Amino acid sequence: MPDSERPDRELAALRDPLAQTMREAGALALKGFRSATLKSWLKDKTSPVSETDLAVDALLRERLGALAPRAAWLSEESEDDPARLAAEAVWIVDPIDGTRGYIAGKPDWTISVALARGGRPVLAALYAPATDEMFLAGAATGATLNGRRLAVSASGALSGARFAGPKRYLDWISRSHPDAVTVPKIHSLALRLARVADGSLDAAFTSGHSHDWDLAAADLLVHEAGGALTDFSGRRLIYNNAEPVHEPLIAAGLHCHGELIELARDTGQPR
Repeated sequence: MPDSERPDRELAALRDPLAQTMREAGALALKGFRSATLKSWLKDKTSPVSETDLAVDALLRERLGALAPRAAWLSEESEDDPARLAAEAVWIVDPIDGTRGYIAGKPDWTISVALARGGRPVLAALYAPATDEMFLAGAATGATLNGRRLAVSASGALSGARFAGPKRYLDWISRSHPDAVTVPKIHSLALRLARVADGSLDAAFTSGHSHDWDLAAADLLVHEAGGALTDFSGRRLIYNNAEPVHEPLIAAGLHCHGELIELARDTGQPR
């Protein structure tokens, strides 16, 4: 096994404290969930944010900073610090992924945290407090959901497969495979991808303009569960770039992923 794929003892020691931190953040987030007094507003005139997003962001920055003091910080709800680009490691955080769902009282929102080194996530936690689902993954150590080892669907067939994502991508699949099964909207993008890791979905799509904080934790979950998350050309993601934004993506088990990449080459990427 290459050194880059060997389990890291330092990372393994962080796994339990990270899970504990996620539960603490989840408890804080639940205080505002379905609250009639929750304050929320629009940032950049389009994206919702709530007071809970900011409170959880502050808590995570304090706790994660103590766990890995030398790691830089990249969060949806913090001002970007270009110093992260020269850092050996960086925490990549979305304090509430699926804020629209959170504000609307839907249960499918998450707290997403990943530690990245060399452009790739090496430790990840994704927590859905409303349903008490704790996803954890470490490089070369596998992925779990509430302690249960995860594995992607072994199916390689697109016919009858289960998909989630933006409508244009689901329509693209349905044109060639009318018996494909589509699932209702999942507000948290990270959770949508994690459903591939836990085998609930055969594949999931993301549109363009997703960010590092939407993807990094789920990327490691999918990878460690035996799947792949790439763009439509099959290139895997690199994190902690100056612009932490990504093209449309496919997450799937390896066999299904290969079929989808081939379909995109044959029919053109959905627009």
